[in-house]
Amino acid sequence: MTFEREIKLQVPPGFRLPELGGDGLGAVAREPRRFATTYVDTPDLRIARWGSSLRHRQGEGWTVKLAASEENGLLVRAEHVFAGEDARKVPVAAVDLLRAYVRDAELAPIVRLATLRRTVEVADELGRPLAVVTDDEVSVMDGRRVASRFREVEVELDPAARPEASEGILARLRDAGAGPVDNVPKLLRALGARAAEPPEVVAPALDGDATVRQVVSRALALSVLRLLRHDAGVRLGQDPEEVHQARVATRRLRSDLRTFRDVLEPVWAGALREDLRGLGSELGEVRDAEVLRDRLRGRRLMLAPGDRRALDRLLEGLGRTREEARGRLLASLREPEYSALLDRLIEAARSPGVRSEVGDVPAVSGLRPVPDGSWKHLRTAVEAMERDQSEESLHAARIRAKRVRYTAEALGPVYGKRARAFARAAERLQDVLGEHQDAVVASAWLRAAARGSAPQAFVAGQLLTVEAEAARAARAAWPDAWKALSRKKLRFWT
Repeated sequence: MTFEREIKLQVPPGFRLPELGGDGLGAVAREPRRFATTYVDTPDLRIARWGSSLRHRQGEGWTVKLAASEENGLLVRAEHVFAGEDARKVPVAAVDLLRAYVRDAELAPIVRLATLRRTVEVADELGRPLAVVTDDEVSVMDGRRVASRFREVEVELDPAARPEASEGILARLRDAGAGPVDNVPKLLRALGARAAEPPEVVAPALDGDATVRQVVSRALALSVLRLLRHDAGVRLGQDPEEVHQARVATRRLRSDLRTFRDVLEPVWAGALREDLRGLGSELGEVRDAEVLRDRLRGRRLMLAPGDRRALDRLLEGLGRTREEARGRLLASLREPEYSALLDRLIEAARSPGVRSEVGDVPAVSGLRPVPDGSWKHLRTAVEAMERDQSEESLHAARIRAKRVRYTAEALGPVYGKRARAFARAAERLQDVLGEHQDAVVASAWLRAAARGSAPQAFVAGQLLTVEAEAARAARAAWPDAWKALSRKKLRFWT
């Protein structure tokens, strides 16, 4: 995987690339080359509408580009290359990265481009690469006929270059007549408005006039979007945050389906919650191993150098646990049932099973009992926690705090600042209790690990003391977090 950082510019007819060398810059022009590119997508252009692309280019094989973001005016996106000279046979690994968007839909060529590319490589005064400037003349092909043409100048920064390295190059291009930044991918230029349509799921902004159906739909859509957008990252396994975000998505979906159960068709909501259970469990196994690994790894500098080696050996076993869980998760993501679940989630976000008699009722009245019910459940859990201070009661209260927070966030568009303030306070309580639970989980794992070799047992014993102190600190901190949350003025629904 590589990350490309680029800026695309509009250029007028007759534009010519200026001299890009001199004044501290070195420039080398490469021989022009021609190549053919075939883009593949579903008939309804799902991949393009999700901001991604799948292409085959002669001499380069297959490339998947995932949705881009903008940083300092640069278009930034992940690029994954797969070998394959046959433009009719898409590698399975390439499709896997787009499976959340494609699911079981058929893939076929949607557009073919013929490109004449002129390239200039730009370096600084020490010869360090700064950027590659490309001037592409693109023909959109309809069989052997040219259906349309466009031209594009692009400045792609070297991975090691700072964003400001493009400023001097852009200035020279603009002095030569180049127009404004226009970061529209070639695929969208070639396909036109149809490829720029919204994806299958959107989460529109709402206000205080929103209906029950609109609030429920938006809450579900936000989590479905989160799950779909992190699917590729989960498969790649290079960033633990991807699994975390996918797990949060499944948790929130199950929580929202529970929170809004009084306005949802019970059979519909119950079935969907149950379908999400398995996915959430498998994501949880991977995520729990990653959280524990990172937590214990973060304690490494507390140990003497010799003891760190023993910790590393302990973590090797935890790494194997994580890889085994990841293998099970990836196997599930390749099953047809997963694609079918995504289809149901997309439909749920677009048309949730809200009971017909309440769907069009204003949310401010139709959903008013929802936060009150969540709050009462949390208050009951806190009372139990105050009585016995057991690990189980703190864990139960953490789950209730999380549900209260999710409820407030879902109702934020309707109730505004007060709901958001309440959600932030609930998150603080959730974090304190979450730290306690992480310490409890780490302690249990360390006790089991202490049965190993003497050095490992010694290290586990040291870390058990650290985790006991972390749990004690969390127990001491939660009453203040609860006091802040339980202030009456934060109860936005009253």
